[in-house]
Amino acid sequence: MTALTRRSALKTTAAGLATALLGTLAGFDSKKPLLAFSTLGCPNWNLDHILKTAVTAGYQAVEFRGLAGELDLTKSPSFNTAAQAKETRTRFADQGIRICNLGSSAQLHHADATKRAKNLDEARRFIDLAQQLGCPYVRVFPDQLPPDQSREATLQLISEGLLTLGDFAKNSSVTVLLESHGELTRSDLLIQILEAARHPKVGLIWDIFNMWADAHEAPAEVYRKLKPYIRHVHVKDARIANGKHQYVLLGQGEAPLREAFDSLKAGKYEGYYSFEWEKLWHPDIAEPEQAIPHYPKAMKAYF
Repeated sequence: MTALTRRSALKTTAAGLATALLGTLAGFDSKKPLLAFSTLGCPNWNLDHILKTAVTAGYQAVEFRGLAGELDLTKSPSFNTAAQAKETRTRFADQGIRICNLGSSAQLHHADATKRAKNLDEARRFIDLAQQLGCPYVRVFPDQLPPDQSREATLQLISEGLLTLGDFAKNSSVTVLLESHGELTRSDLLIQILEAARHPKVGLIWDIFNMWADAHEAPAEVYRKLKPYIRHVHVKDARIANGKHQYVLLGQGEAPLREAFDSLKAGKYEGYYSFEWEKLWHPDIAEPEQAIPHYPKAMKAYF
């Protein structure tokens, strides 16, 4: 009886090893990435369409950057009261889809007191909404290096803004994330900001394409430097022609995505790979009905 049990166990082990080997040879990784898409890519979709697509296309989460034409989510009918936010959260949770990030328009580079207060107020409202939605992250922008103020002063303003928002979020489950964006895509500048804004509720969104195309930094080197701060990743692909970005479906452009993904995998990154199809800003690119379902399929080539 013992011999038979051992023989059965050996057969089971051999079968498992064979299955694993076949999976490796076929190019599949047993650990699948967590996929999300930003509503920046589907600016005209309503909540039902967004949720249905997330489920049918194989996503695990949605990142909200506006909804049905309204960028300020705190003013959207689907989010503008506690009861409505709870209903939206429940609808997504019931379908196994998480709301993983809220993209505010808050900019932290402003020195003008009125502009600064307005942007910080927006970020605070988004943090409160994220807490109601069970959403872990709120995105803010560093954005610009204004010519009428010194670079050091601007970087300090951004760091101070992050600390202010981190303190506001300290009793919540929300973390404030600065995105590599606008005139601040160089790793040395981002590190300077984030080191001065060390806070358990402050982190970074790595926009892989922006840092490669604008700052001309290799993804492996970017990840090595910024790994301690990265909580969320934005993914897109494009070709560069005459200094302009021509956004294309994932895998059809020039972005060094494999280098970036390999670095993230080696570093045991466990966050979301969020597809940022910039349809709202570039209405001439492919329709979301094509681009958003394509992304999970295309990602299989990298994992």
